[in-house]
Amino acid sequence: MSTFSEETRDQRLEGSSHPADKAEEVFERDWLAVFYKVALSISRELDLANLLWLIMDEVRSALRADRCTVFLLDEERRELWSLAAHGEREIRFPADRGIAGYVLRTGRMLNIPDAYHDPHFYPEIDQKTGYRTRSILTAPLRNRVGEVIGVFQVLNKEGGPFTRVDELLLDAISGLAATQIENAQLYAEQKRFLEGTIEALANTIDARDPLTAGHSKRVALLCVDMAQRLELSEDERETLRIAALLHDFGKIGVRDDILLSKSDRLEPEELIVMRDHPARTRKILEPIRFPKRLRDVPIVASLHHERLDGSGYPAGLKGEEIPFLARILAVADVFDAMTSRRTYREPMHILQVLQQIEAGKGTLYDPRCVEALAGISALRFLEIHTNGQPDFLIPEDHRAALGAVSIGEFARGIGRQGENGVGRLFEHYYRVALQGELADE
Repeated sequence: MSTFSEETRDQRLEGSSHPADKAEEVFERDWLAVFYKVALSISRELDLANLLWLIMDEVRSALRADRCTVFLLDEERRELWSLAAHGEREIRFPADRGIAGYVLRTGRMLNIPDAYHDPHFYPEIDQKTGYRTRSILTAPLRNRVGEVIGVFQVLNKEGGPFTRVDELLLDAISGLAATQIENAQLYAEQKRFLEGTIEALANTIDARDPLTAGHSKRVALLCVDMAQRLELSEDERETLRIAALLHDFGKIGVRDDILLSKSDRLEPEELIVMRDHPARTRKILEPIRFPKRLRDVPIVASLHHERLDGSGYPAGLKGEEIPFLARILAVADVFDAMTSRRTYREPMHILQVLQQIEAGKGTLYDPRCVEALAGISALRFLEIHTNGQPDFLIPEDHRAALGAVSIGEFARGIGRQGENGVGRLFEHYYRVALQGELADE
């Protein structure tokens, strides 16, 4: 256990060709450089898992150690657990066990030169993992109010036990890391809250009209796949996904006799009410305080019925007046609507749907978005179309075949060739998805 003496520093300097004061100056400069590098690396990361790996990699390198682990306290289960650990998967053990548990309870750093000769050591983890722990340096992680929220543990120093300087460096880094971990946890909580709110709003529309339940989720999944092919940024993909989930929320204000009408021809005044739902979506969503990176969600969600030639609604926008994300959403929305069952019609065959969308390329729909839709694999379309139902099973060899052909290729000829195995496979599973019953082979 460390005595926090100056002996270690002197031993570190012993044998240097520099005078002692010069060596100390050089070492302090190197120490500051390491701390600056660590601070710069972790201050830009809010994803908790990525953050912990960044911290561990930097500390392992700086302290010339074999492994690092960041243990966080699970308050409910009273366990210490590792979201990330070099060389191991998740580790969990009672919060009152081992050196990590001792540091958690006391809030004191421990520097153990020989783990198996320390009474606090918990050898069961070595026994389970097959790893041999020798030296251990463990520091508490404190939040802004001084509570210990976890511990930072570094194992097996190269060339001997950890030094006093290692203690000082880990203590400084642990303070910075604890702050960033707390920020990351807060960010994750806010993200979970937003996701829960979005899911609840989307489910509200499904509850109004069980027949179209799942439409918004399918459109969102289509948009995500299209966004990948269009190489959108992470923020753009997330904006598009959320906008897709909420694009029909304005229908909450449409009367049941209109929303659930069994006729595809509404009266003029009913049509006005129905066509007002995109504008109502924007009006409902705009007061929500979306994060800055998602601030375009309300406008993207509200423009999914706009068309390039200005024939859409509610604003009759044309061409570049329509945000690109809204053009992607428009294609995904009309595709799912036409391939799904409605009260007044059966679903159209996917070939007909793709032909209609292709015919509107450049006039109604953005050509890049149409191509991105056509690039979705036949397998992915089936998975999306069935909403991931567990009873909709496709054997692995069939999955491989269907995953190798896009719905665009299918529409351009593969699916029309009766002798083509992939075409027959797709037609079979497509009928199963639509009718919920096995078709004849």
